[in-house]
Amino acid sequence: MTERERLLRNLASYDFAVYDLHIYLDTHPNDTSASKALNEYMNKSDKLRAQFEEKFGPLTTSDKDGNRWSWIADPWPWDTQEG
Repeated sequence: MTERERLLRNLASYDFAVYDLHIYLDTHPNDTSASKALNEYMNKSDKLRAQFEEKFGPLTTSDKDGNRWSWIADPWPWDTQEG
């Protein structure tokens, strides 16, 4: 597994946990341990996203540098020959 794939899998895991905890907290708003876990997972997701974007470019069109097209910049994943 490449570093890019590892980062994407970890990011997807944290993002899933964030969405799942949001749904849970809709029905259990007073669960403080779930709220703490949500904040922890959101912070980890943000850090992983920043790490990924620093190394491999933006994940979405909402690029922070103002260039909304930089997310399609080369190389495309299939253009690299890793592993």
